[in-house]
Amino acid sequence: MSPSPLISAAELHDLFEMGRAPVVLDIRFTLQTGSDRAGYEAGHIPHAQFVDLDADLAGPPGQRGRHPLPDEETFVAAMRSAGVSDDSSVVVYDGGPATAAARGWWLLRYYGHGDVRVLDGGLTQWVAAGFPIGTEPSIVAAGSFTARPSLARVLDVDDVLDFARTNVLIDARAPERFRGEVEPVDPVAGHIPGAVNRPTTENVDLDGRFLDPEVLDGTFGGLVPAGKDVAVYCGSGVTAAHQILALELAGIDAALYPGSWSGWITDPTRPRA
Repeated sequence: MSPSPLISAAELHDLFEMGRAPVVLDIRFTLQTGSDRAGYEAGHIPHAQFVDLDADLAGPPGQRGRHPLPDEETFVAAMRSAGVSDDSSVVVYDGGPATAAARGWWLLRYYGHGDVRVLDGGLTQWVAAGFPIGTEPSIVAAGSFTARPSLARVLDVDDVLDFARTNVLIDARAPERFRGEVEPVDPVAGHIPGAVNRPTTENVDLDGRFLDPEVLDGTFGGLVPAGKDVAVYCGSGVTAAHQILALELAGIDAALYPGSWSGWITDPTRPRA
């Protein structure tokens, strides 16, 4: 079996105690306020480096959506600045429940880095365990990260409708946004025709930790018929990575449609449901 894409707060703390600290990336972000550098400066896991989701893990908003994938040069530079090299073990976290951290996990895999895990429950679980918090900025030597063959799959915008007709396209947003009843972010409400809804909130427990793989397998099993491929989208391609992580825990490989709903609606000729 492949290693779990998750790491617990206790396991991460043990690595620090044993002198085997990974490169730790703080990717705190909220949909309402954006990247949370102020939260990082107020307190973070010791030696963690802040990564700005808007600037480092996304390209400029536009026809490809609110958070299109960053180009290779931008992402490589951000990882090197954070001290990531090709042989680095990396742990990514946010405030919990990993909806932003999963974007970092997915992008590292997209650019070929397989040794990356998500802190299950995020900083909330680290603090709850009584582990130390740092406030001083951490200075690290630049890493030597390079982009390598991808370990993640993407669904191209031109293939989305055909995919939804023959496979399983999952919309990871809240049900009311999927149904078009509420749209707090994008100028158009609704969803991509043929998509099915399963919000990312169903991936975690009340503490923000991922449900057991067996539980996730049971819930996704009723949604994904045997033999069908799976792709995921959300509002801008960020929380969709959280769904892909949950699917991986359930043993299901899934692709990301990076543009997601915010990119889909930039072309008025594309159908909406």
